Amino acid sequence: MNRDIKRKLFKTIDSLKEKAINIRRDIHRHPELSNQEEHTKYLVKGILEMEGYTIKEFKDHNGIIADLVVDENKPFVAIRADMDALPIEEHTNKPYASEVKGVMHACGHDAHTAIGIGTAIAFASVKERLPANIRFIFQHAEEVNEGGSIDMIRDGALENVKAIFGLHVYPYMMTGQIGYKYGVMMASADIFTIEIFGKSSHGARPHEGVDAILVTAMAVNSLNHIVSRRIDPIHPAVISLGTIEGGNAPNIICDHVKLRGTVRTLNEKIRKKIPEMMEVSIKGICQSMGAKYKFEYEFGQPELINDDKMVDIVVKEAKKIIGEENVIDLLDPVMGGEDFSRYLQIVPGAFFRLGTCNPKKGTCVPQHNSRFDIDEEALPIGMKILAASALEAMNEK
Repeated sequence: MNRDIKRKLFKTIDSLKEKAINIRRDIHRHPELSNQEEHTKYLVKGILEMEGYTIKEFKDHNGIIADLVVDENKPFVAIRADMDALPIEEHTNKPYASEVKGVMHACGHDAHTAIGIGTAIAFASVKERLPANIRFIFQHAEEVNEGGSIDMIRDGALENVKAIFGLHVYPYMMTGQIGYKYGVMMASADIFTIEIFGKSSHGARPHEGVDAILVTAMAVNSLNHIVSRRIDPIHPAVISLGTIEGGNAPNIICDHVKLRGTVRTLNEKIRKKIPEMMEVSIKGICQSMGAKYKFEYEFGQPELINDDKMVDIVVKEAKKIIGEENVIDLLDPVMGGEDFSRYLQIVPGAFFRLGTCNPKKGTCVPQHNSRFDIDEEALPIGMKILAASALEAMNEK
């Protein structure tokens, strides 16, 4: 029975290719930052309501839950797509380039949303034959540290869900390929803020002040030794400083510096130890130099840990669709973060990489880059693998 349903799903997806491309380009032209995804939200809602989905909206965020219910006594299998863009000025010169100054879909969430919509339409075409219910989670604010998945989970996105699937476009793999990973696939992602308070004085009389810039330089050096000397090297970790602000004039000893950065780990025990290690280093240096400090640490997304059975399903279905040679074991995790990880803490699921690199089309530029774009030939591939995986998971006990 699944074979017949799958055949119908794939036929519908093939017919939806141009529609999915047009949807993706519409969203790409009208990108919206995290927590501002109104145009995208209403685009998704309008299309899926016409396809018979029950839509659940929320007052305090732009996420959407779209349900196709075939039997109220049966569970859901969920597919998640994120919708937000980034504060980057686009430089692709494509005809569908962003029309919003300083904002673009530089991470591919426009493609994720288009893939989600197309897959949802395909499932609506076989509603009467489905063995379980299907749910689509169109999520806001993936790009911010706290992540919109917190809101979606709080508002019932995983209620009665037995499995969940998601993907991310990937310019490091060729179009027609996907990458999978058993176990830990992506790192936790936290952010921190450090403020160093010194004492101002004339630049010609530094002994009368406490140089916050010098203290900061010593603190930065010490923080970089945490990973290299205080953490077991078999457990990858990253402490990166992204911003530093301080000083008002070249002849004044600076009395205040503010730093912000990120911490990435692949081990929860190590993750929980790092804030204490950081504060011990900062405190010791400040005390020795006569400075004061303020340290704030914000835990973000946890590590993304795939479920083995769900990965098995994705791999099996992908090999049928694109060929065994194009289904690639990524082997090593990456230090990037992804708030799909929170869904996987609650229900079994799998997240995979969808190759979008095509050198002839110039779509091999890394994400979060002003020239980022995708090969749209990947859209139906993503739809088919998600649809086939979700259908198989419906029958899993």
